[in-house]
This record gives sequence, structure tokens and C-alpha cells, in this order.
Amino acid sequence: MQIHSDPHSTSSFRKGLFPKVLVSIVLIVVLGTASGLITSGSIGGWYQSIKKPFFTPPNWIFGPAWLLLYTLMGITFGRLWQLATKNRYPIIRNYAAKGMWIFGVHFIFNLAWTPVFFGLHATGVALVIILIMLGLILFMIKHYWRIDRIASFLLVPYALWVTFATLLNLSIWWLN
Repeated sequence: MQIHSDPHSTSSFRKGLFPKVLVSIVLIVVLGTASGLITSGSIGGWYQSIKKPFFTPPNWIFGPAWLLLYTLMGITFGRLWQLATKNRYPIIRNYAAKGMWIFGVHFIFNLAWTPVFFGLHATGVALVIILIMLGLILFMIKHYWRIDRIASFLLVPYALWVTFATLLNLSIWWLN
């Protein structure tokens, strides 16, 4: 059930949305990229030497995939930020603010996964982290559905990618 009926295409929703989305995209992409760069040396060494399942994608696909996913996440967060600050209904503002906190908690797990998996080579701990992250992504999709279906839909490719990454992480943990 959606908790409001007015569309987000109103001029009051659009006013100020672009800067929030842009700031959100830049921040999320920068933080996500930094998390990956910290451990980039392990990809050529440790990661190449471990056993991987047959469905492991080529390394070059991860950068563009994450750039797209971080961009979609930034758009989602920007839309929530706009709802939390500009919506005329307090219940929607509060729900959006709660959604932003959930996003923040989830993003901590997102940022932690790469150093744990590639840096520490702790594939079991990384598996726990990614399972929590996947659960939070699914929760966010459900939570955001009630206030902004576009924000909810934008997270679906992310959920699919993290589901695949979870299977990959599980397989690598099992094989090694």
C-alpha cells in the first residue's frame, strides 16, 4: 500500500531535485570507487590465484557494472532526500528520512564488503556481509515502494547484481 496519492511530477517535487541527485551520485560513486581502489592490488594477485566457479564474469565487467549501480543508487538516494525535505506530508517526510537511514546502514555494508573480501581474503565473513547487504537492499525496495516507486525500481538491478555476487561469493568460499 502506498501512503500517498500525489505524483512526484509536481513542480514542488522537481524543484531542487537535480542538485540532490547529483550530490548523491557523486558521493556514492566516490566512496564506492575508493572502497574498490583500496584493494585493487589483490585482484591481480590473490583473486587470480583462487578457485572460482565457471560463471565468474571477466574482471573488466565489474567497474562499469558498479558505476551504473552506484549511479542508480545515487538517483534513489537523491529522490529520498528530496522527499524527506520537500514533501508536504509529515508522514512521507518521516518515512523518507527513515529510508535514508536504512540506505546509510546498507551502504556501510556495501563499502565494507570489498576490503573484507579482497583485502583480508575473508570470504566467509564477506559472505555474511553480502547476505546482510542483500537483505537490506530487498528491505529498501519494499520500504521505498510505499513512497516512491521509481526509487524502488531503481534498486532492482542492484538487487539482482548483489544476488549474483552473493552466489559468486558463496561459490568462492566453498571452493577455497
